Amino acid sequence: VFRIAMQLVGLLLSLLGWVLSIITTYLPHWKILNLELNEMENWTMGLWQTCVIQEEVGWQCKDFDSFLALPAELRISRVLMFLSNGLGFLGLLVSGFGLDCLRIGERQQDLKKRLLILGGVLFWTSGITALVPVSWVAHVTVQEFWDETIPEIVPRWEFGEALFIGWFAGFSLVLGGFLLNCVACSAQAPPASGHYTAAEVQTQCLHL
Repeated sequence: VFRIAMQLVGLLLSLLGWVLSIITTYLPHWKILNLELNEMENWTMGLWQTCVIQEEVGWQCKDFDSFLALPAELRISRVLMFLSNGLGFLGLLVSGFGLDCLRIGERQQDLKKRLLILGGVLFWTSGITALVPVSWVAHVTVQEFWDETIPEIVPRWEFGEALFIGWFAGFSLVLGGFLLNCVACSAQAPPASGHYTAAEVQTQCLHL
């Protein structure tokens, strides 16, 4: 029961991290810009578009015209976030077939253990792949914010909500994969059900 519970906790954490990673990829709040001269106008920037929020007009967004014209951190962040989402999806499929509560392949415990370990590794990789672009964009934002060569009157970009969601998503994926690997490597696989056990006993008796 403890083994199955830990598997489900690890899978749910990984699922939560994967969903949040997808939200982070498309959320246009990686950076925010508040204008002191005009408090009724706020700017946000994501991987795909820039948005402006005005009290009179409302929410308006514009997609980036060129991928190559983007800063390096945004270009590579797109690729890494797509890779993170894909690895997370593969991890869900692989680790799902390795769960003990799934009766498919119940007699092949070694295969289920390998699938569970592989799923955990995929979640690990997905989490790290999500943490790298989020941390990189945060690092560049901090550097630009404290850049002394830029006049103080020029507005500075700050952390957006998507960065915090991305950090939480990455850590959830890493923790979920860690739990799955620990359960698969430390705990012994449960015995097969009574039906398969009885069949194996009858086979051994026939050979005797």
